[in-house]
Amino acid sequence: MLDAFAKVVAQADARGEFLSNVQLDGLSAMVADGNKRLDAVNAINSNASSIVTSAARALFAEQPQLIQPGGNAYTNRRMAACLRDMEIILRYVSYAAIAGDSSVLDDRCLNGLKETYQALGTPGASVAAGVQKMKEAAIAVANDSSNVTVGDCSALMAEIASYFDRAAAAVA
Repeated sequence: MLDAFAKVVAQADARGEFLSNVQLDGLSAMVADGNKRLDAVNAINSNASSIVTSAARALFAEQPQLIQPGGNAYTNRRMAACLRDMEIILRYVSYAAIAGDSSVLDDRCLNGLKETYQALGTPGASVAAGVQKMKEAAIAVANDSSNVTVGDCSALMAEIASYFDRAAAAVA
Protein backbone atom coordinates (compact mmCIF):
# COMPACT_ATOMS: atom_id res chain seq x y z
CA MET A 1 0.00 0.00 0.00
CA LEU A 2 1.32 3.39 -0.94
CA ASP A 3 0.05 6.54 0.66
CA ALA A 4 -0.49 9.58 -1.52
CA PHE A 5 3.03 10.87 -0.86
CA ALA A 6 4.80 7.61 -1.66
CA LYS A 7 2.67 7.16 -4.77
CA VAL A 8 3.60 10.59 -6.16
CA VAL A 9 7.27 10.02 -5.40
CA ALA A 10 7.21 6.56 -6.99
CA GLN A 11 5.59 7.95 -10.14
CA ALA A 12 8.13 10.76 -10.44
CA ASP A 13 11.00 8.37 -9.76
CA ALA A 14 9.76 5.95 -12.42
CA ARG A 15 9.90 8.81 -14.92
CA GLY A 16 13.26 10.01 -13.59
CA GLU A 17 11.83 13.45 -12.87
CA PHE A 18 11.61 15.84 -9.97
CA LEU A 19 8.20 16.36 -8.42
CA SER A 20 6.25 18.87 -10.48
CA ASN A 21 4.64 21.99 -9.07
CA VAL A 22 1.24 20.42 -9.73
CA GLN A 23 2.20 17.34 -7.72
CA LEU A 24 3.60 19.45 -4.89
CA ASP A 25 0.48 21.63 -4.87
CA GLY A 26 -1.68 18.52 -4.66
CA LEU A 27 0.31 17.17 -1.72
CA SER A 28 0.22 20.59 -0.04
CA ALA A 29 -3.55 20.67 -0.35
CA MET A 30 -3.74 17.20 1.16
CA VAL A 31 -1.63 18.31 4.13
CA ALA A 32 -3.72 21.45 4.56
CA ASP A 33 -6.85 19.32 4.68
CA GLY A 34 -5.22 16.68 6.88
CA ASN A 35 -7.19 17.56 10.00
CA LYS A 36 -10.44 17.28 8.06
CA ARG A 37 -9.38 13.86 6.80
CA LEU A 38 -8.44 12.71 10.30
CA ASP A 39 -11.70 14.06 11.73
CA ALA A 40 -13.79 12.39 9.02
CA VAL A 41 -12.11 9.01 9.47
CA ASN A 42 -12.34 9.31 13.24
CA ALA A 43 -16.07 10.04 12.95
CA ILE A 44 -16.56 7.00 10.71
CA ASN A 45 -14.51 4.74 12.96
CA SER A 46 -16.22 5.98 16.13
CA ASN A 47 -19.63 5.30 14.60
CA ALA A 48 -18.78 2.13 12.66
CA SER A 49 -21.22 -0.06 14.54
CA SER A 50 -24.14 2.31 14.03
CA ILE A 51 -23.20 2.85 10.37
CA VAL A 52 -23.22 -0.90 9.71
CA THR A 53 -26.38 -1.46 11.75
CA SER A 54 -28.36 1.30 10.09
CA ALA A 55 -27.20 0.21 6.64
CA ALA A 56 -28.20 -3.40 7.35
CA ARG A 57 -31.60 -2.36 8.68
CA ALA A 58 -32.25 -0.23 5.62
CA LEU A 59 -31.09 -3.01 3.30
CA PHE A 60 -33.27 -5.64 4.97
CA ALA A 61 -36.25 -3.28 4.97
CA GLU A 62 -35.85 -2.87 1.20
CA GLN A 63 -34.98 -6.52 0.55
CA PRO A 64 -36.80 -8.53 3.24
CA GLN A 65 -36.29 -11.75 1.27
CA LEU A 66 -32.67 -11.71 2.49
CA ILE A 67 -33.73 -12.38 6.08
CA GLN A 68 -36.61 -14.74 5.35
CA PRO A 69 -36.14 -18.53 5.35
CA GLY A 70 -33.88 -19.41 2.44
CA GLY A 71 -32.46 -15.88 2.27
CA ASN A 72 -28.74 -15.23 2.33
CA ALA A 73 -28.91 -13.48 5.72
CA TYR A 74 -31.37 -15.95 7.26
CA THR A 75 -30.10 -17.60 10.44
CA ASN A 76 -27.97 -15.91 13.05
CA ARG A 77 -24.76 -17.29 11.56
CA ARG A 78 -25.44 -15.86 8.12
CA MET A 79 -26.62 -12.54 9.54
CA ALA A 80 -23.44 -12.30 11.61
CA ALA A 81 -21.35 -13.05 8.51
CA CYS A 82 -23.19 -10.35 6.58
CA LEU A 83 -22.62 -7.75 9.29
CA ARG A 84 -18.98 -8.83 9.61
CA ASP A 85 -18.43 -8.39 5.87
CA MET A 86 -20.06 -4.96 5.91
CA GLU A 87 -17.82 -3.95 8.80
CA ILE A 88 -14.71 -5.19 6.98
CA ILE A 89 -15.60 -3.19 3.88
CA LEU A 90 -16.19 -0.10 6.03
CA ARG A 91 -12.86 -0.61 7.77
CA TYR A 92 -10.97 -0.80 4.49
CA VAL A 93 -12.82 2.25 3.17
CA SER A 94 -11.57 4.10 6.25
CA TYR A 95 -8.02 2.91 5.53
CA ALA A 96 -8.30 4.21 1.97
CA ALA A 97 -9.68 7.51 3.24
CA ILE A 98 -6.85 8.07 5.70
CA ALA A 99 -4.24 7.12 3.09
CA GLY A 100 -5.89 9.12 0.33
CA ASP A 101 -5.45 6.08 -1.90
CA SER A 102 -7.67 3.13 -2.79
CA SER A 103 -4.92 0.53 -3.22
CA VAL A 104 -5.33 -0.94 0.28
CA LEU A 105 -9.07 -1.28 -0.34
CA ASP A 106 -8.49 -2.88 -3.72
CA ASP A 107 -5.65 -5.20 -2.74
CA ARG A 108 -6.75 -6.39 0.67
CA CYS A 109 -10.52 -6.26 0.52
CA LEU A 110 -12.04 -6.11 -2.94
CA ASN A 111 -9.67 -8.32 -4.92
CA GLY A 112 -11.59 -11.57 -5.41
CA LEU A 113 -14.54 -10.55 -3.26
CA LYS A 114 -17.08 -10.77 -6.08
CA GLU A 115 -15.92 -14.29 -6.94
CA THR A 116 -16.16 -15.30 -3.29
CA TYR A 117 -19.72 -14.03 -3.06
CA GLN A 118 -20.62 -15.77 -6.32
CA ALA A 119 -19.20 -19.05 -5.02
CA LEU A 120 -21.27 -18.67 -1.86
CA GLY A 121 -24.41 -17.79 -3.80
CA THR A 122 -24.57 -14.35 -2.22
CA PRO A 123 -26.37 -11.83 -4.44
CA GLY A 124 -23.80 -9.22 -5.42
CA ALA A 125 -26.47 -6.62 -6.10
CA SER A 126 -27.65 -6.91 -2.50
CA VAL A 127 -24.11 -6.54 -1.18
CA ALA A 128 -23.64 -3.50 -3.41
CA ALA A 129 -26.90 -2.02 -2.10
CA GLY A 130 -25.67 -2.57 1.46
CA VAL A 131 -22.40 -0.81 0.65
CA GLN A 132 -24.35 2.13 -0.78
CA LYS A 133 -26.41 2.28 2.42
CA MET A 134 -23.17 2.36 4.41
CA LYS A 135 -21.94 5.17 2.18
CA GLU A 136 -25.02 7.24 2.95
CA ALA A 137 -24.68 6.66 6.69
CA ALA A 138 -20.91 7.20 6.77
CA ILE A 139 -21.02 10.40 4.72
CA ALA A 140 -23.76 11.76 6.98
CA VAL A 141 -21.60 11.08 10.04
CA ALA A 142 -18.34 12.28 8.50
CA ASN A 143 -19.89 15.43 7.05
CA ASP A 144 -21.51 16.47 10.32
CA SER A 145 -19.98 19.87 11.05
CA SER A 146 -19.71 19.02 14.74
CA ASN A 147 -17.33 16.17 13.87
CA VAL A 148 -15.07 17.79 11.27
CA THR A 149 -12.67 20.72 11.25
CA VAL A 150 -14.36 23.84 9.92
CA GLY A 151 -14.08 24.37 6.18
CA ASP A 152 -15.24 22.99 2.88
CA CYS A 153 -15.22 19.21 3.01
CA SER A 154 -16.97 18.55 -0.29
CA ALA A 155 -13.88 17.19 -2.05
CA LEU A 156 -13.06 14.91 0.88
CA MET A 157 -16.64 13.65 1.10
CA ALA A 158 -16.63 12.98 -2.65
CA GLU A 159 -13.37 11.06 -2.26
CA ILE A 160 -14.75 8.96 0.60
CA ALA A 161 -17.94 8.35 -1.38
CA SER A 162 -15.83 7.16 -4.31
CA TYR A 163 -14.27 4.45 -2.13
CA PHE A 164 -17.74 3.15 -1.26
CA ASP A 165 -18.72 3.33 -4.93
CA ARG A 166 -15.59 1.38 -5.81
CA ALA A 167 -16.50 -1.31 -3.28
CA ALA A 168 -20.10 -1.50 -4.50
CA ALA A 169 -18.99 -1.80 -8.12
CA ALA A 170 -16.51 -4.54 -7.21
CA VAL A 171 -19.20 -6.82 -5.79
CA ALA A 172 -22.14 -6.00 -8.09
